[in-house]
Amino acid sequence: MNEYVGVISNYNTGLHKQRTDRCLIKIKNVNSREAKKLIGYRVFWPRLNPILEGKILKKHGSTGTLIAKFKKGIPGQALSTEVKIIK
Repeated sequence: MNEYVGVISNYNTGLHKQRTDRCLIKIKNVNSREAKKLIGYRVFWPRLNPILEGKILKKHGSTGTLIAKFKKGIPGQALSTEVKIIK
């Protein structure tokens, strides 16, 4: 299967700032071991024209959540919406 569906759960935050170009993505029906294999895949948020595109950077935690970096910042209405993950 080369296409997955994930949900943007939050921005990547630190103590002093939040990075709107990096998001935490939870992939449906994927555990932590399977999520590790998705590093390097492309992420697409299809709500805007043009479609916002990003890349999965690394795993986050032990629940199968991933960190994705987008070329432009993700708007606030993108939180809790679906994204497509394609190889």
